[in-house]
Parts: sequence; structure tokens; C-alpha cells
Amino acid sequence: MDLKVEHEMHKRRFSRNAGLGFVLVGLVVLVFGITIVKVRMIGNVPEAYNAAAGLPTAEAGE
Repeated sequence: MDLKVEHEMHKRRFSRNAGLGFVLVGLVVLVFGITIVKVRMIGNVPEAYNAAAGLPTAEAGE
């Protein structure tokens, strides 16, 4: 005798929770990807743009 019968409501709730979990994981991956791209772009910005933005330049560190 099976005492743990799963109701249809539980199956629907699980599928909604799984879908929401995939959406949240997708958003985290998207934000992480955008962050990585922005960090890499900062390293490729010419020194003139860094100086105009108030960021430290290679000359300031010497």
C-alpha cells in the first residue's frame, strides 16, 4: 500500500517551481556574462578614455 500519493496540485506546483528556477538561473547567468564582458572591456579602453572618466591610467601608477 502506497501511503505517499502525489496529488495533481503538487505536480503542477513542482513544474511551476522548476520553470521559475530555470528563469532565475538564466538571469544569474545573464548578469554574470554581462559583468565579465564589462570587466574585459575596461581593460581594452584606451588611456585617453580612462583619463576622461577619472579612472587611473598607467602613467599615474608610475
